[in-house]
Amino acid sequence: MKLDEVTISRAILQTHAEIFSRYLELDIAIVGGGPSGLVCAALAAEEGRKVAVIEKKLSVGGGMWGGGMTFPRIVVQEEGRRLLDHFGIRSTLFQPGYYVASSVESVAKLTAAACDAGAEFFNLTSVEDVVIKGDGRVSGLVITSTPVEMTGLHVDPLTLSAKVTIDATGHDAVVAHCIKKKKGDITIHGESFMWAERAETNILDHTREIFPGVIACGMAANAVAGEARMGAVFGGMLLSGEKAAQIAQDQLNKM
Repeated sequence: MKLDEVTISRAILQTHAEIFSRYLELDIAIVGGGPSGLVCAALAAEEGRKVAVIEKKLSVGGGMWGGGMTFPRIVVQEEGRRLLDHFGIRSTLFQPGYYVASSVESVAKLTAAACDAGAEFFNLTSVEDVVIKGDGRVSGLVITSTPVEMTGLHVDPLTLSAKVTIDATGHDAVVAHCIKKKKGDITIHGESFMWAERAETNILDHTREIFPGVIACGMAANAVAGEARMGAVFGGMLLSGEKAAQIAQDQLNKM
């Protein structure tokens, strides 16, 4: 068949405009497409929630792609292995309690699971502020194009609404910082030193609602709490994403 360049462009523009417009009203907005955000997206969408992942970079996966120091392997401890199994990620036993998986397979299968469950992805999209109205709850996000943000062009952003927002932005804790900058109601302690056992043990306690309407998970949760970092062990990331999805579900069920 013959291909027409304008038809190709129109197909992209019309399709994405329709999807983008439909996803301006969300049950759950997940900011950050790293491992915890992907798990949260997949599990929440499996429950029938309207979910979108907002990722500032070109690709999702966060720091998981590179494994440890560019070696594309990750370690998941015993507690997180069931989530590897849930998403069909193959792993090998290194020694009791330590399972090794491909970082590339892990990102690919988590992303595919989120897509298959119905989550939508908006990459190259940055969050620059939050929407807070009279009830004092975060009810939406102010978003812009990442290239626009990077070049510093003065282009007005757009907004979307979300019943629940997940800050899964990793070390940067972007949503938390947006709130702190305007409201000052959040104390962000910043990450502490490397201590894998402590960080992995405590991350589920730090995965919680940090401001009305906002749940922090993954390294964003540890950054807000001032918790230690943990290196290329990812069980805590997976379990934190699962807990964030559960908290979000509980909140939505009460609305």
